[in-house]
Amino acid sequence: MPASLPLSSGLMLRWRQLLVVYLLCVGVLAGSAYTMYVHYDFSHSLDTRSYLSVARGEFRGVSITRRYRVVVPAVAAAIAWPLEQVYARIWPQRAATDWPLRLAFYVVNTLILALAALFMFRSCLLYGASPGAAALAVVAVLCSRWAVYIAGLPLVDSLYMLVFALAFYGAISGSGWALAACILLGPQAKESFVFLAPWLVVFGRRALPWPKQLALLALAGALAYGVRHWIDAQVGATPQESMHNALDHLNNLLYSLRRLFSVKGAGEIFSIFGFFWLVLLAGLRGRSAVPAGQPALGLAAWALVAVVVVHMLLSSDLGRMGYLAAPVFAASFSRQLTWHPLFAWLRLGDNAVGTRTGAKG
Repeated sequence: MPASLPLSSGLMLRWRQLLVVYLLCVGVLAGSAYTMYVHYDFSHSLDTRSYLSVARGEFRGVSITRRYRVVVPAVAAAIAWPLEQVYARIWPQRAATDWPLRLAFYVVNTLILALAALFMFRSCLLYGASPGAAALAVVAVLCSRWAVYIAGLPLVDSLYMLVFALAFYGAISGSGWALAACILLGPQAKESFVFLAPWLVVFGRRALPWPKQLALLALAGALAYGVRHWIDAQVGATPQESMHNALDHLNNLLYSLRRLFSVKGAGEIFSIFGFFWLVLLAGLRGRSAVPAGQPALGLAAWALVAVVVVHMLLSSDLGRMGYLAAPVFAASFSRQLTWHPLFAWLRLGDNAVGTRTGAKG
């Protein structure tokens, strides 16, 4: 349980240290996602075209699944205006196209996904990983093909990744503000947050008692309803359409199950973190030399994976939704690098939190 996790000196990192980790995450993402931003063929993705329309305030014709996810498009639109002025001076032929808006999405998504990775880093430390192992874990997460996709394109998945990272960190650290931010952002990020909410109530009680959580959920729900009502008024839609669309996702269950237990499905799952899965497989060959007193992943982590599986089955996009399990993957990955004998030559465990060095954060 999260309540058993120790509060160690390594968790109280100075802001300069956290800034270094954040800049590392931004650097890893920005370079790898740049090619996606520049060269992607938008005819391949209705999602990207939909979010470009939402950023322009054009909701009519946008799929009901996507038109209410306005936070990232709104921020991108705000950043696109000054970028458009720069384009007008440097590349006048591009100023009136989607290039400024595409660049704004690339910047916003890179910064948000890097912030999610920073909270994953802090979660790794909570589970006893050394700082070096935690840093390598978030690099492994950000090397995923889905990180490149999410950061480089006009999508909103980065905000939902941040929601999951905040949920995991808030629950295991007891951070009330992290859990509150997760709850307020969740319904605005994606409607499927409804499947994460019960996990928060159960495993986030140490951070926020359930009455406070329910109050925040009510506030977040009211805000989400207000946004949906305003957009529906713009396009002349009825609330019943949203309900029917949500129920339609149940039709994906059988398709997703068949795909999950196929060779193609196995390949899609493997492609989420690629060969970095092998580090976790190494841990199955024998018990890692985890010192007594270091916390196990615990029920909260495995329950979060179960929530991700629900997302995968309902969306039919197994790999993209499976990437939401990145906080748990990073925690497990960093623990293997810190304690498993196979990785002792890396000497990452020498400065692990709570080990013999006793380094102060």
